[in-house]
Amino acid sequence: MPWGARTVEEKREEFVLAVKRSNNFSALCREYGITRRTGYKWVRRAAEGREAGADRFANRSTAPKRVANKMSSDMEALVLEVRKENPAWGGKTIHKVLENTGCEALPCVKTCNNILKRNGCIDPEESLKHKPYQRFEREECNQLWQTDFKGDFQLLDGSRCFPLTILDDHSRFSVMIDAKPSTIGVKESFKQAFLSFGMPEAVLSDNGSQFAGFRGGYTTFERWLMDHEILPIHGRIMHPQTQGKIERFHRTMNQELLKNNCFADLKEADMQLQNWRQKYNEVRPHEALGMKPPAQVYMPSTRLYTDAIARYEYDTSCQVYKVNNWGYLRWASSQIYLSETMANAYLEIRPSQSCDSFEVYYRQFKIAEIDAATQTLLSRKISRL
Repeated sequence: MPWGARTVEEKREEFVLAVKRSNNFSALCREYGITRRTGYKWVRRAAEGREAGADRFANRSTAPKRVANKMSSDMEALVLEVRKENPAWGGKTIHKVLENTGCEALPCVKTCNNILKRNGCIDPEESLKHKPYQRFEREECNQLWQTDFKGDFQLLDGSRCFPLTILDDHSRFSVMIDAKPSTIGVKESFKQAFLSFGMPEAVLSDNGSQFAGFRGGYTTFERWLMDHEILPIHGRIMHPQTQGKIERFHRTMNQELLKNNCFADLKEADMQLQNWRQKYNEVRPHEALGMKPPAQVYMPSTRLYTDAIARYEYDTSCQVYKVNNWGYLRWASSQIYLSETMANAYLEIRPSQSCDSFEVYYRQFKIAEIDAATQTLLSRKISRL
């Protein structure tokens, strides 16, 4: 039977009237092009006693009358409140922080993200920048600390702040944020860190003049680390990914604190940096740590700091030489410049395994290599015995 210009509702009403006159329900359903199940549905609708007219034959909403686990307006407001206080936090971080505070009826992480998206809190382009990539880490706390200066920024009084940051490689624990007026005084900052948390086995930095030696030599900071049996390591030049963790730490600091705040002077900048550091260490969950805050993972070092430098005894089977006041090592018939910071230091010289060069050691660290034939310096790279 053709539909003509009739509406679907009119056709359904006509079918119900035809059922009353027909003795073959199946044949009638075939005539109207519907299944028996659909036919019974419209007969049942007609018998429900609803108001006359086409409305009773209209399609009804299939949406459930009650949605299980539906987000309450109060919970959505709570998620948005945490986001407002911490504009750089995503749904996963907000979810974990609320869970840690004992929040009940907490939605899943995906729902938290959906709330942020629905309220325009997530920029799709910015989200792509946070796509995780594989990083490698030391197996235990204090095996390696990473350090660098966060880019300096201006204060309202006209001065500038140079934050020196120290990060434990394994736990991502922020060992120190030192708000400094310049890049001078790295050793003093590390001394305070050592007094608070003990000493690491190695320190990784870039090749800035505060960390790496002038003219290819060694800084007083490097010698001081070696005096305390700490290996200084430098990343490859133009390869910031070597210090990926502290670079990521600086980006987080910028997004969560520095980007939207101005500080009156260095004192206020230091106070705000310390408050943020406490939140980063003790409250903010870290995805690489299984959503634990770094403070739950970090353990201070058992190697305690003391100003006294332990005497070091070299192997008596090898030759020991003293660096002069100008940083030169007089060896064989040559005079080789090492570094002025090594003035008056005693060094041990050993033949290499290949016997085509000699290795120079300061305490338990190899600090240089000399060509045996030309007696020229081949390398000043520091490594541990």
